[in-house]
Amino acid sequence: DSLCSLRENEIKALTAEIDRLKNCGYLEASPNLEKLREENLKLKYRLNILRKSLQAERKRPTTNMININSRLQEVFGCAIKAAYPDLDNPPLIVTPSQQPRFGDYQCNSAMGISQMLKTKEQKVNPREIAENITKHLPNNDYIEKVEIAGPGFINIHLRKDFVSEQLTSLLVNGVQLPALGENKKVIVDFSSPNIAKEMHVGHLRSTIIGESMSRLFEFAGYDVLRINHVGDWGTQFGMLIAHLQDKFPDYLTVSPPIGDLQAFYKESKKRFDTEEEFKKRAYQCVVLLQSKTPDIIQAWKLICDVSRQEFNKIYDALDITLIERGESFYQDRMHDVVKEFEDKGFVQVDDGRKIVFVPGCSVPLTIVKSDGGYTYDTSDLAAIKQRLFEEKADMIIYVVDNGQAVHFQTIFAAAQMIGWYDPEVTRVFHAGFGVVLGEDKKKFKTRSGETVRLMDLMEEGLKRSMDKLKEKERDKVLTAEELEAAQTSVAYGCIKYADLSHNRLNDYIFSFDKMLDDRGNTAAYLLYAFTRIRSIARLANIDEEMLQKAARETKIILDHEKEWKLGRCILRFPEILQKILDDLFLHTLCDYVYELAATFTEFYDSCYCVEKDRQTGKILKVNMWRMLLCEAVAVVMAKGFDILGIKPVQRM
Repeated sequence: DSLCSLRENEIKALTAEIDRLKNCGYLEASPNLEKLREENLKLKYRLNILRKSLQAERKRPTTNMININSRLQEVFGCAIKAAYPDLDNPPLIVTPSQQPRFGDYQCNSAMGISQMLKTKEQKVNPREIAENITKHLPNNDYIEKVEIAGPGFINIHLRKDFVSEQLTSLLVNGVQLPALGENKKVIVDFSSPNIAKEMHVGHLRSTIIGESMSRLFEFAGYDVLRINHVGDWGTQFGMLIAHLQDKFPDYLTVSPPIGDLQAFYKESKKRFDTEEEFKKRAYQCVVLLQSKTPDIIQAWKLICDVSRQEFNKIYDALDITLIERGESFYQDRMHDVVKEFEDKGFVQVDDGRKIVFVPGCSVPLTIVKSDGGYTYDTSDLAAIKQRLFEEKADMIIYVVDNGQAVHFQTIFAAAQMIGWYDPEVTRVFHAGFGVVLGEDKKKFKTRSGETVRLMDLMEEGLKRSMDKLKEKERDKVLTAEELEAAQTSVAYGCIKYADLSHNRLNDYIFSFDKMLDDRGNTAAYLLYAFTRIRSIARLANIDEEMLQKAARETKIILDHEKEWKLGRCILRFPEILQKILDDLFLHTLCDYVYELAATFTEFYDSCYCVEKDRQTGKILKVNMWRMLLCEAVAVVMAKGFDILGIKPVQRM
């Protein structure tokens, strides 16, 4: 009940904030206006989510992990509201403390409130404000005590029993989030290579980031549709089909052994550029393809299938799940999209092209070319319309490189202009990312200046990871199967983690040496750390069943400062994930898993879990609550790995 009333208070506060932002009329000429508008949209979006989650919250008992930060925000939100009822949307700032002497969390709202009161001609010292807030704190299960420090920081100390109970609940019920995305649908558009061309390193980022985002939303209870918008239509198919007809004239009855599609593409391109007669036939094939002539469609399907088999090898190896919906899927929808823009008076004709000017965007969209053909603008509009109206998506995320930012801003603005969606209700977002650079800080290329094929890169990763394992003489202690499992886990885990651990907006330097280094924030280090944590119980002869029994019967004691630090770090998992659901920056999760592993190492170095006889190595004593802390770290790390798409192994 207290949670529901706290949620209601947060709703009131957010509504007030929205009104305040609406009334910022004097900011018209300010560069902050756009930022404020964006904030306003985010707030409204969050408000809708809160309202829905409040309704759901009333219905269910919880075995989920609690987002401690947001619970503390609710408590302090109530206190501030009670202490300063006349203030319109006062600042609410609660963050984890950076140092133990400042408690576990800090509320830093007093300074902001002092500024607000100053504008109302009331001069109040922030320390007094902090005291007033703490007097109005409602009863709650989370806080042991609060202290006021410095100019008005409120240091919050959590109750040990509360932290201990949460850890027990985590071990008994597993890692579960509150069902944030219940009855909500998210579409993630990612990977999207072109048919008849090989996947290269540029597709790697979109594929890895999109997969990880999809896993996160699935874990938070959303219904996720992962879409691969492949380039499977267009003029290049004319030359490919014409070349297929010449090279394999009986393609309709005998499956043509195309084999190397890349070479096939280059041959047809060369003919297209040099043979006038061939070029004419290629254009005829395009016309026949667009009018869906059966033989030509058959040839088109053959070419797509060869390509698809190549893509699937990569997707299977990297454990990527996608539903293919290429350009061809949207062809029949484009005519209606153009008509709708025409009917609503948004289309202008310019040199025979049909263009649409979108307010706030510098470049117009071209929705019909002068030769009557459609463009990427047309197909992206058709795609967004299909996703909004047929799929009924609550959120659409495009994982496409930064170079497409202006294009997507224009597409989104056009979709809003024509009334397809309201950004306060539906979140449509371009999750852009930087390019992959070589160690020379230039675009990642092969020695001969070609783009790096993804397949070659993955094979190189496997080779290097095996070299590394042999260098550590793991081939002498692991079975052949274990060695192979460790090889793929490290190779693909390192490639994914190196990408995800960088802020996606930045370019990043691809370096096998760095990513396979088992020191520092790398997958190699984390996979070794995880294996070590998992082996502690195994070496103490404690199995899964004993741990489950202990979780129900043993209280987790957090008296040692390193136990306390580790316990709190484990429980920050939900607030980390909530932050990523809001801003879509996955490197935050990598930083957290690394911090968790480092905090575990500190704990393990200071607190014995198993006491052994120095001479015989016989186990004398097992500290069960510390074993449970090890287990809690392992289950949270495992879930973090799962979201990042990394497969840990039990032995390596």
